[in-house]
Amino acid sequence: MARTPRKPAPISAVAELAGVSVSTVSRVMNRNATVDPEIASRVRKAAVTLNYAPNPLARSLVLGKTTTVAILVPDLANPTFQSMMRGVSRAAAKDGYRILVADSGEIASEESILAIEMRRRCDAIVLCAPRMAEDLLADLLPALAPAVLINRDNAGTRTPVLTADYEAGVRPLAEHLYGLGHRRMAFLQGNPESASNAARLRGLAQFSATHPDTELTTIECGTAFESGHEAAAEIAGSGYTGILAFNDLVAMGLLSGLAELGVRVPEDISVTGFDDIPLARYTTPPLTTASVPVVELGEQAWLRLHALLREETPAFDVNYRPRLEVRGSTGPVASRR
Repeated sequence: MARTPRKPAPISAVAELAGVSVSTVSRVMNRNATVDPEIASRVRKAAVTLNYAPNPLARSLVLGKTTTVAILVPDLANPTFQSMMRGVSRAAAKDGYRILVADSGEIASEESILAIEMRRRCDAIVLCAPRMAEDLLADLLPALAPAVLINRDNAGTRTPVLTADYEAGVRPLAEHLYGLGHRRMAFLQGNPESASNAARLRGLAQFSATHPDTELTTIECGTAFESGHEAAAEIAGSGYTGILAFNDLVAMGLLSGLAELGVRVPEDISVTGFDDIPLARYTTPPLTTASVPVVELGEQAWLRLHALLREETPAFDVNYRPRLEVRGSTGPVASRR
């Protein structure tokens, strides 16, 4: 017969067994270094004997902190943000912190509201708000401190920043298609308000400026799998031979839609993505993309946030350069085979 777990004792019982005050027990449980080591040892032994566990809410009130940090992302369904959160969460757990997550649902107006509400409930925040206006972001960041900004520039504030160079990262994808003979290309853009979308557009503008023999058109699309799938009909009859999708989800949706229409990839149209989410290498055909180390980005974000929480100077900002991953979704333009 299974034994019923012992009910944890109250803090007053621990104090009585250890022969100390309740406040001393509280200081020991909160790792206050001012308590005499011999007394602290006696308190800890009493706590083990009585199966005592500190009340998390009471502990947070005493310490003035929650040991919880917030993460705000624009889309929880996107594997890129899932991987980033996994990096933050695993790194934070090693330091005894929990994670509270919120999704702004790709709505720019929700980003600042959610950020403020979450920060009130947590000790710090990792902010991934690519839609927020630059002036609003610059005003908001000091009020959110300690904070770390992820996936975009810091708008001139002193907040630590970790991001990917989307402007530089998209150019090798275009150069790759150009090298395969593609001269009619289209970019399926994401949210026009997104800072990372704007960075991609700048990179493609630079590519176009140095390749005047290439037509590169921007087409409104979106950021989800469904967005790419819906774009397939327009792409299939457009005459474009090389497609640069905003991200891997859009590219995967496009692959699916083109397959349903009988359009062969890469024989008829070449397709590239961006991010290199875990499923990108398992599509049919495997997706050519720009790889961003998002798990590492999340881990590094936590290291800087933890330094701020300890009132230490965080490490330098990081701007990761995406790496071109060539796979089966791109090939020579049909007219040159």
